Amino acid sequence: MKDGPLRVGGRTLQVSSTDKVFFPDDGVTKGDLVGYYHQVAEVMVPHLRERPVNLQRFPDGIKASGFFQQDASGHFPDWMRTVTVPRRGRGGTVDHVVCDDAATLVYLANQGTVTFHPWTSRVDHLDRPDLVIFDLDPDPGQGLDVVRAAARAVRRALEEVGLVPFVQTSGSRGFHVVGPLRPGADVEEVKAFADDLARLVAARDPRRLTVEQRKAKREGRLFLDTGRNAYAQTAVAPYSVRARPGAPVATPIDWDELGRVEPRSYRLQNLRRRLARKPDPWAGITDRAEAFEPARARLDELLAELRSR
Repeated sequence: MKDGPLRVGGRTLQVSSTDKVFFPDDGVTKGDLVGYYHQVAEVMVPHLRERPVNLQRFPDGIKASGFFQQDASGHFPDWMRTVTVPRRGRGGTVDHVVCDDAATLVYLANQGTVTFHPWTSRVDHLDRPDLVIFDLDPDPGQGLDVVRAAARAVRRALEEVGLVPFVQTSGSRGFHVVGPLRPGADVEEVKAFADDLARLVAARDPRRLTVEQRKAKREGRLFLDTGRNAYAQTAVAPYSVRARPGAPVATPIDWDELGRVEPRSYRLQNLRRRLARKPDPWAGITDRAEAFEPARARLDELLAELRSR
């Protein structure tokens, strides 16, 4: 992609500095990044739509200083959608971008946004998540076999309580397992549910898995991280590029791919080939959402059974 006007979704955007190298080890330029987001917008935007987004920006490439941007007030064009979000604990509010269309996605990429981090809830129910997320990264010395086993164990537990599990590569060191919910329970209830389900999974495989927050007490076991379910926490968006050498991409996969796909298998350079031959495994994920209350009740039954053994 070259400098100049780009027509996206009925808007004309001015793309600039496309020759600037953003990933020095790989020769990936800003133009490559903008072009990538332009091409994947059709599959990526549905996973961002209606959600506040934190932006991880690297205007001078990933080897230079980057920053997270939450506050969008006064920074972007009037046509871009924002939502005013209450700050819990600190008071006040912050305006977040809401990436509802391809033009917004491409504009933000042209501003040096490498990675997009959406909320687990939508603008019309900010305190009622519609996703529960488990972040599975290996501790040093652990192989991917442990991470894959953890992902399958979380899948099994989600299915046992009546939720439909989805999995994606993180584009970093591990995998994310996600269960879509019908919005209803508040964020504290969903976080407690995630914590309890993680405890159930860890109790079934205590030699390899743990919910211990302190690294010193994990003893080489994989930590089942539920922290992304708290208020205003985020997770990397499907099809988002990560700010790491190789330009890896967080990529939704089918469960039968888990045994052969690695966390950085897909990159900016090869992800479009995947989409050309395989539809988005997360397409329609919200249509698979289930109610929270029956899942909570079933989880309580499983925990009671575990305690009675």
